Amino acid sequence: MSLQAAGASSPAAPVPSAEPLAQTPLHALHLRLGAKMVPFAGYAMPVQYPAGLLKEHLHTREAAGLFDVSHMGQIALTPRSGDGTEAARALEALIPIDILGLAEGRQRYGFLTDAAGGILDDLMVARLPDRLHVVVNAGNKAAGLAHLRAHLPDGIDVTLVPDALIALQGPKAAEVLARLAPETQAMRFMDVRAVVILGTPCLVSRSGYTGEDGFEIAVPADRAEAVAEALLASPEVLPVGLGSRDSLRLEAGLPLHGADIDPGTSPVEASLAWAISPARRRGGARAGGFPGAEKILAEMEAGPARRRVGLRPEGRAPVRADAPLFAVDSGGEAVGRVTSGGFGPSVGAPVAMGFLPAGLTAPGTRVFAELRGQRLPLVVSPLPFVPAGFKRG
Repeated sequence: MSLQAAGASSPAAPVPSAEPLAQTPLHALHLRLGAKMVPFAGYAMPVQYPAGLLKEHLHTREAAGLFDVSHMGQIALTPRSGDGTEAARALEALIPIDILGLAEGRQRYGFLTDAAGGILDDLMVARLPDRLHVVVNAGNKAAGLAHLRAHLPDGIDVTLVPDALIALQGPKAAEVLARLAPETQAMRFMDVRAVVILGTPCLVSRSGYTGEDGFEIAVPADRAEAVAEALLASPEVLPVGLGSRDSLRLEAGLPLHGADIDPGTSPVEASLAWAISPARRRGGARAGGFPGAEKILAEMEAGPARRRVGLRPEGRAPVRADAPLFAVDSGGEAVGRVTSGGFGPSVGAPVAMGFLPAGLTAPGTRVFAELRGQRLPLVVSPLPFVPAGFKRG
């Protein structure tokens, strides 16, 4: 069963491969829990469990869902000199984010850009006392590792971290995790902390990919199952697969690399300019100096020719990725396309994201998607579709 068939966005659908699939440290647990497994980014991953996609999605919004995201790439950037500012300064040459100003114990969203201003990958960067901890997308893990090794100075070791990665998401996530690690209760959104869980040293961040409050827990592979089972023992927690992870992030208006963003998309076009730190913008303390800076900073000042927007179909039919978008209900050329789309269980209606010319991106603008030869009306909508539940204070 593909993710598209399961109700998720079609770009997340697995691509058949002749290579044997890798398994995460939680593979045996998924099978015991009755997960339906699919190939994804070279791994055998759970797309859903017996509760089903709708239940998993709504339970995460109402209580807490547990996700295996061990297929993601965790990369350590460790300066041999022991000087943490060395790695921060070096990474700033590849990313339009203020890493030097990032405090220890905090993390920041960002993206690797290329010379044309495109997004090679979006990622999270955490600053720890002795290193930077970078989390990249699963499909870009090998490419991201190679890119960092090729472009960072020799004095910085770039290593793949073999730990498992577990995400606990939802409004009751903090209450659940505090039973095992009470100090996590006081963490704020984007805090990162070394925490001992069940006697195991873990790296915990208060972040995630659902728009809800929650945590991502990096745990040694041989202890991942014990930690996951301890979290699942709480009645508030349900295991959740890739299908609902996709519908949750879509409702939260979060882009998926390879679908909503890619090397052909600039951060400004992708409506991600908010992540470009003031220090790296024109007039900032360390303006520019990253790949594609000229194009990206010019777009920030003049505006892009197109932009990623939220879309609400007026009917009940979901509009999927790659559907062309038109300014009129008949005739004319396509002016954009849908990049992610599906049914939003929390919204109770179909939702989508896509790119439109700048002149058609104002909320309330009516456009049309072509579906099986018919044009269906959609309305440009602010993102996110579901308000974020992050703990900022």
